[in-house]
Amino acid sequence: MSPLGQIKIVLVEPAGALNVGSVARVMKNMGLGQLVLVNPRCDPLGEQARLMAVHGAEILETAQIVEDLPTALIGCSQIMATVGRDLDTDIPLETPRQALPDLLRCPAAIIFGREDHGLTNQEVMLAQRLIQIPTSSTYPSLNLAQAVGVCCYELWQAQADQSALGREQSGQSPSTASFEDLEGFYGHWQSLLLKIGYLYPHTAPSRMAKLRGLVNRSQPTAAEIALLRGMLRQVSWAIEHLPSQR
Repeated sequence: MSPLGQIKIVLVEPAGALNVGSVARVMKNMGLGQLVLVNPRCDPLGEQARLMAVHGAEILETAQIVEDLPTALIGCSQIMATVGRDLDTDIPLETPRQALPDLLRCPAAIIFGREDHGLTNQEVMLAQRLIQIPTSSTYPSLNLAQAVGVCCYELWQAQADQSALGREQSGQSPSTASFEDLEGFYGHWQSLLLKIGYLYPHTAPSRMAKLRGLVNRSQPTAAEIALLRGMLRQVSWAIEHLPSQR
């Protein structure tokens, strides 16, 4: 599979069939083929969507429809989310040109939020990096299909640039931590921190958001996540079996 073929365009609860059709068309223009719709609020195969898709109708027909965002991200090793506003997060905001070329190295996803209010904080936390498209301050809001179009173009251009320089990469890096690896680690880590009293149920989400940001910025490898989970397992064993010190 080509680098562009490994990238999922993930739309969370899209409400406009015209938007979905336009997204399929620009994906076809730029060589992307994996469209994932999370709980769509419109008919992605209806007349309006097909009207806008034109020769991209096959992307609508092969689109994956899932009930929640974590399911859409299974199998991805790099996940980026688009945001239209500044968020209270430790993850720095990057432009598409800065961030998107890294998606060409492995199975990856770009998450786009709802037309009216974007992504929730919980959904944003599933991403390792955040993208904000620079726009004029006089009217900064982009239509969903326009935002997807900008990102698809930057991916196409990044692949062309890599090919011209003889540096095109394909296939998944065996050392990259997958979405499943990271989510398993975060769940294990949170469970242990609750057990030892470092986290409390009412503060766990906000504390874990900061810890996620810390780990996501380092972009750990699969081997590093395995090392950390081994440490967590040993700490859990020690809590249960080693005598307490007075």
